Amino acid sequence: MRPLSSPIRSALLAALVAGVAPAALAQSSVTMYGLIDLSIGSAKAPGGASDSPNINSGNMTTSFIGVKGTEDLGGGLKAVFALESFMRSDAGQSGRFDADTFWARSAYVGVSSSAGTVTLGRNTTSLFVNTLIFNSFGDSFGFSPAIRQTFTSGGAVQVSGDTGWSDSIKYASPNFGGLSFTGHYAAAEGNGGRNLGVSALYFGGPFAAGFAWQAVEKGTGAFNPDTTAWQLGGSFNMAPVKLYAQYGTSDNKTINNTTKVLGLGADYALGAGKLMAQWNQQNPDVGADLKTLSFGYGHQLSKSTDLYAVYMNEKKTGLSTGNSYAVGMRHRF
Repeated sequence: MRPLSSPIRSALLAALVAGVAPAALAQSSVTMYGLIDLSIGSAKAPGGASDSPNINSGNMTTSFIGVKGTEDLGGGLKAVFALESFMRSDAGQSGRFDADTFWARSAYVGVSSSAGTVTLGRNTTSLFVNTLIFNSFGDSFGFSPAIRQTFTSGGAVQVSGDTGWSDSIKYASPNFGGLSFTGHYAAAEGNGGRNLGVSALYFGGPFAAGFAWQAVEKGTGAFNPDTTAWQLGGSFNMAPVKLYAQYGTSDNKTINNTTKVLGLGADYALGAGKLMAQWNQQNPDVGADLKTLSFGYGHQLSKSTDLYAVYMNEKKTGLSTGNSYAVGMRHRF
């Protein structure tokens, strides 16, 4: 991420936040940033048909653009804000899908001090953060078995509430010798109920561990069921090898089904590149088991740009095997 400095970058920022309150532009520090991820490949879901090679946005990381800022209020207190929008770079469209809200990634304002940070608005859930930290493919909705089985479940929603909660307040603690906490609450506001979430993360030398729990009532319809979910994750860095593990469950009260997800992964640093492998198994009380295995290689061309190649195999009980692949490029700015 780079601070706004050039006239061109300043002009882009002004265009992006047009219509936002003028106070947002008066922050003492404002940064524009984002990521563009484009790839070419083919996908076949278990039981489905292979599609023709096509160009996709966000297979390894969902493309997005954002602005954030801070203002020193004195006495160790700072005002903070962020506005972040997902986008589909292959078609020049906003959002992850047609009905997605424009600022779906983050849209908050808050205060920060030595006692922690409190933000109001749309905030990323701690369960999503825990999932992406403790698997070798990070936040890849296209190829991370951990992300796919926890948040998309092969097409059957298990963990509801999206990766961000609207109408929410979130507290993030300072770091206590490697240990930190979050608390997250989303008001019902006539939309089905309230959401609650808590998490804890520990980073100490080569070892890291995290726990996240959430209860979701907010939302209506078949794709917003009542769920209570938890996940425990860990990693151990034995450079050049890093190991990952996670286990969690989601209790879907709307359809009376509990799903267990187990994941194991590793990556291996290889010069300017990295080899990645991740395996996850999803076991619902009712329904077919799903096993997903992904292999990939990422190569850093620079600090901001990398190339990747990925292959994914999915097996679902009673269906033909799914095989997907992609070769792509990411650029961060």
